[in-house]
Amino acid sequence: MEEKVTRGRFAPTPSGRMHAGNIMAALLAWLSCRSEGGTLVLRIEDLDPRAQDRKNAELLMDDLSWLGLDWDEGPFYQSDRRDIYREAIAELRERGLTYPCFCTRAELHAATAPHASDGTYIYQGTCRHLTKEEVARKSAERRPATRLIVPDADDPRGTISFTDAVYGPQSEVLARDCGDFLIERSDGVPAYQLAVVVDDALMGVTEVVRGHDLLGSCARQIYLQRLFGYPEPAYAHVPLLIAPSGRRLSKRDHDLDLGVMRERAGRPGPIIGALAAAVGLAEPGEEVLPENLISRFSWEKVRAHRADIVANAQFLAGPPLVGNHASGV
Repeated sequence: MEEKVTRGRFAPTPSGRMHAGNIMAALLAWLSCRSEGGTLVLRIEDLDPRAQDRKNAELLMDDLSWLGLDWDEGPFYQSDRRDIYREAIAELRERGLTYPCFCTRAELHAATAPHASDGTYIYQGTCRHLTKEEVARKSAERRPATRLIVPDADDPRGTISFTDAVYGPQSEVLARDCGDFLIERSDGVPAYQLAVVVDDALMGVTEVVRGHDLLGSCARQIYLQRLFGYPEPAYAHVPLLIAPSGRRLSKRDHDLDLGVMRERAGRPGPIIGALAAAVGLAEPGEEVLPENLISRFSWEKVRAHRADIVANAQFLAGPPLVGNHASGV
């Protein structure tokens, strides 16, 4: 029997400089893949027009290289693959699994709309039963988005269960927990859920490692994989770095911006060491490079440190971070 080869991926969005939370996800994806002797794919998720700055992508890749996080294939730019996604959307449409949606963002996010525990809205099927005449009238006023129909709550096909390597068994009823979901935006941009499923399948990805803020996306992605007949990768969602206020770090707020960290640290060792220590892979204050962590890596260690990590001003503090070390760490 042929042994399954691990194919991991790192799929950042070049909307700004990476922050410490992005680096944590990249580090653990890299370590998991390298510890298995696998292949790592770099995919640039730049479908949103606001993220299509190749200079930002180049800076992102420079940062990854500086940190010691290399890759084997890519970069693959999603903005170059639109036709592939549109073919997938057309297939679902031809199978009668979609419908046009004219709901505005304001309507979807209204305070009276049902919301899941993570704050995302649960679509109530407002446009699911529009007549052809209603669709024609609304289409003359604005371009619709495209939604995928999910099975009714009592249909077992709509209950998606899987086991996450860090957060354990998960189960979601699509009709109850998210409703019919977008596969194409009203501006014609393929939606995240659709694009990543198509890419992971065509790129042969067997393991998806990312922040646990995306854990809620898994059920939708697995449902799409089953509709297309794609293999289902293993999933591992990793702890988030959060500000002392409890909000997760964001590029928009320049939280622990890698540009600032590079200037302050002068070398990757303190940054990698602090992140590794937060998930039990290094000792507090230890300076270390990714390659030195391969033999230490295990998902068991990460599971034992899966609580979100408060990244305050002292998170990367310790010995002076600027200076020359013979080790290069």
